[in-house]
Parts: sequence; structure tokens; C-alpha cells
Amino acid sequence: MIVGLKGRVCSKGIWDESVPGITFDENGVSNYAKMLLELSKIYPRDEKGLKDWLNIVDKVKELGKKSKYDCIVGVSGGTDSSFLLYLLKKKYDLRILAVNMDNGWNSDIAVNNIKNITKELDIDLFTWVIDYEEVKKVLRSYLFSSLPWVDAPTDLSINAVLYKTAINENVKFIFTGSDFRTEGKQPIEWTYIDSKQFNFIVRKLNNHRLKTYPIHSLSDLLIYKFHFKINNIRPYYFLDYKKKTAQDFLIKNFNWQYYGGHHHENKFTKFIIGYWLPVKFGIDKRKITLSAQVLFNELTREEAIELINKPAYPEDEMEKDKNYICKKLEITNEQFQRALNQKNKSIYDYPSYLPLIKKLGKFSQFLASKTYNFIPTSFIETNIRNRNNQ
Repeated sequence: MIVGLKGRVCSKGIWDESVPGITFDENGVSNYAKMLLELSKIYPRDEKGLKDWLNIVDKVKELGKKSKYDCIVGVSGGTDSSFLLYLLKKKYDLRILAVNMDNGWNSDIAVNNIKNITKELDIDLFTWVIDYEEVKKVLRSYLFSSLPWVDAPTDLSINAVLYKTAINENVKFIFTGSDFRTEGKQPIEWTYIDSKQFNFIVRKLNNHRLKTYPIHSLSDLLIYKFHFKINNIRPYYFLDYKKKTAQDFLIKNFNWQYYGGHHHENKFTKFIIGYWLPVKFGIDKRKITLSAQVLFNELTREEAIELINKPAYPEDEMEKDKNYICKKLEITNEQFQRALNQKNKSIYDYPSYLPLIKKLGKFSQFLASKTYNFIPTSFIETNIRNRNNQ
């Protein structure tokens, strides 16, 4: 198991030389730290940020008058989405439909967390269950594609489910618990996915025909925004939020349980972060999240270094999880080992819309900011990298 830091390390966090595109200034501050600091200026948590948020709440209530719900909230059973339900319901009196995407990999703890908090808060819950036969085809295809973030299709399907549910319910606002201050920004080389990449890997490379698996294309996103007028909002960009404080509150008030680590509420995601990425690629995504928490004073740098020098979770548990993954995906341990040992690929080895997005440059950023109602962090990342290369 590969743990620990490599080479030069950012003085403001624990971003190190294993992070793609990283650079350091004369004071040892990395461009990743500067990216998050720039984002914090664009989305300040001060009087202006609160005013912007309250204006959003007023708009949500006004546009929701003709519908049963004011907003859709994506829930996973994790800290961020669970606490967001509480805030939106109790502090801002919004009528919420909680939406969970079930791809067959949710942990029992996550499922119970979702049930408990929606019941206690009297929030309607809709669970979109994906055909597991299709889930298996998709995840196996990505596993054998030899990409780093082979759980990327889960991210794509979650977003598609939220938008499709919003259309079905005639809701104009989607809220998610994403927060760059507690999560950071993962490099695009580690996590990028779009429908063109998905269709090539699943349909063309592996010849799987899918009937119901939820995804969306770039054109779908434009339709969601400009035809259906759906807004995608991240409340924690505006509101003061501390993850540890939120966890303590949830445990005390909602019979909520902690699941052991970032994204461990999903069993496949947990294994890919804790085993696949570090063993096959030498990638530890915790460096990104822990660094953000150091930068914004959730953790000390010493605490983050101590955590990163340990495996993501116990190695004997990883072995059990590997056997569970193989059984559930209906592949042999030998097939999994071949996938682990085969030549590593990158996002640039497969067709995607990324070259087009880069070619369109500032227009892509403008269009994305209008489509999402926020500037996607990938564009901030690209802008800072380009500045450093000039």
C-alpha cells in the first residue's frame, strides 16, 4: 500500500508532487492552494455571501409556488448532504424532495442515515434505483479501461438523476452538498468524465447496449438550463459550514452514524479511493481533501500529515472488500488482478469532449458558469495552470 507524501509539499496544505500540474511559488505555496483561495474570493462567506444566498432562497420560494417542492436535494447519507437537509428545512423553511441514487453499492449506514434524517425532518424521499445488470456492465467496463477514477460513471449518473427528477417534478432548483473548502478540487487527470468518454468505453469498447442507465450529454445540460430553467446551486459556497461540527450535530440529533471516511458511504467508491487508486496509480485523493481542510482551518497541517501516512482504511478490510467487489461485479480475482496489472491509461487515451472544451477556452467557461450557476472549479484550475505556464 502506497501512503505518505512525495517530493515537495505545499506550505499551505499537503498537496505534493504526485498531484498533476502542481507548481510552487518562492514561498512554497502551490497553485492548488491559490486556486482555492481564489474561489473563496469569488464565493465569500461574509455579508455579501449571505445576502447572495438569501436572494437565492427568495427566488427558490417564488418559483416553487406552482410546484409541490421548492427544490431537489441530492442525498448520499454522508455528512454534507445530511446537514444540508437540516439547514434548508429548519433554517430556511424550504419544501424539499430528497433524491438518492441507488446503484446497488450504498452502505447500510448510508441507507439508515438517509431514512432517519428524512423521517425526522418530515422530508419526502425519492430513491432512483438503477438496473443493477446495467450497473455491472458499466463498472466492469471502466475497471477494464484502466483509468484512475473508474467510479466516474457514478458521478455522471447522480447528476443525471437529479436533473431528470427535477424535470419530472417541475422543480427549478437542485441543491448539492459540494464544498471546495472541505473537499478541495481533484485534478481533472484523476476524475474527468463526460458522455462521449462514457459511450466509447461502455458501448463501443465493450459493446454493451444500455437501456435505462441515467447519463446526460453536454447538450442535455444546456437543455436543462435554458429550456427547463433548472438551476444547480451549491449552498456551502455561501454559508459558514464546518464538517466536524456538522457531524457532531447530526450524531446528537438524528441518530446519524459516521461511515469512516470521505465517500465511504458507497462501498465501491470507498474501495476505489482506498485501494485501486493508490495501488495501481499511486494516487491518494485524500491529499486534496485534507489540504483543503488545512487551508480553511478544519485541520492542522500536522494532523493531515499524520492521516496521510496511514492507509485510507485497514488493509485486512481492503482485502475483504476486494473479494466483495469481485463477487458483486461477477468477475474472478484473477480478472481483477489482470485489470490491476495492465498498463495504466489516462483520460487523454479515450475520446471525450475535453479537447473541444479547451479549444473553446473562455467561451466554454462562460457557458458553463451560466449552465451551472457557478464557475466549475475545473476552469479555475485550468486558468491558474495556464498562468503559471506563461
